[in-house]
Amino acid sequence: MYGILALVILLVLFLSSALKVLREYERGVVFRLGRVIGAKGPGLIILIPLIDRMQKVSLRLVTMDVAPQDVITKDNVSIKVNAVVYFRVVDAVKAVVSVENYLFATGQLAQTTLRSVCGQAELDELLSERDKINSHLQEILDKHTDPWGIKVTVVEIKHIDLPQEMQRAMARQAEAERERRAKVIAAEGEYQAAQRLADAATIIAEKPIALQLRYLQTLKEIAAENNSTTLFPIPIDLLSPFLQQGKGGSNSEG
Repeated sequence: MYGILALVILLVLFLSSALKVLREYERGVVFRLGRVIGAKGPGLIILIPLIDRMQKVSLRLVTMDVAPQDVITKDNVSIKVNAVVYFRVVDAVKAVVSVENYLFATGQLAQTTLRSVCGQAELDELLSERDKINSHLQEILDKHTDPWGIKVTVVEIKHIDLPQEMQRAMARQAEAERERRAKVIAAEGEYQAAQRLADAATIIAEKPIALQLRYLQTLKEIAAENNSTTLFPIPIDLLSPFLQQGKGGSNSEG
C-alpha cells in the first residue's frame, strides 16, 4: 500500500517537473546538461527532470522609459533629455545566451546613446528636427542590439528640459522675431499702397475726368449714411464750364 502511494507521489512530482505550458507570447530556452538545445513553445512541452533546465522569454513589445540624462549640446547648452524605447525579442536563444540581462543592457545602451547623439546636435536642431534625432537613435540602438536577438522598433524623445535663463532668452528671441515680421509686413503694405496710389495718379493724369468720377462716387457714399448735415467742398474745375459760359454771354452783350 505504501509502495503504491510512494509511486504515485513520485509520478506526480515527475509530471509536474517534466510538463510545462507556455503561453502564446512565451518561448522557453531549454538547456540540457548545460548545452542549449533550442527554444520551445508555445503550448505543452516536456522536459527531462534533473537534466533539462528552461528559461522563459517574453516576445511581447517592451516599453522602456529612459531616465532624464544630463546633456551638453554642440553649442554648449546644458539640458536634460528623457526618452522612451519600444523593443521586442525576436530570437529567444540569443537574448538568453548572448547577454546576461537583455532588459538592463538595452536600458544602459539607450541612456549612453541618448547622451551621445544629443551631445552631437545643437539645441535648435534638437527642438526643430526631433524626428531626425529619433530615427538616428533608433538606427544606432537597433544595430547594437541585433546580436542580442532584440529588435528596436521606435525611439521617441519625450521631453527636453531647458534652464530658466535659456527659456527667457528663447522667449525674447521669439518676441523679436515676431516684431521683425510685423514690421516687414507693415512695410510691405505701405509699399503696395504707395504703388497703387502711384498707379492711380498716373491714370488721373492721363484722364482728368476720372477724378470727377471719383468725387461723385465719394458724394454717393456720404449720402448713403444717415447724416443730418453733409459738408463737402466743390472744386473749381467742376464750375469752370459755367464760368466760361457766363463770360461768353457778357461779351456778346457788350
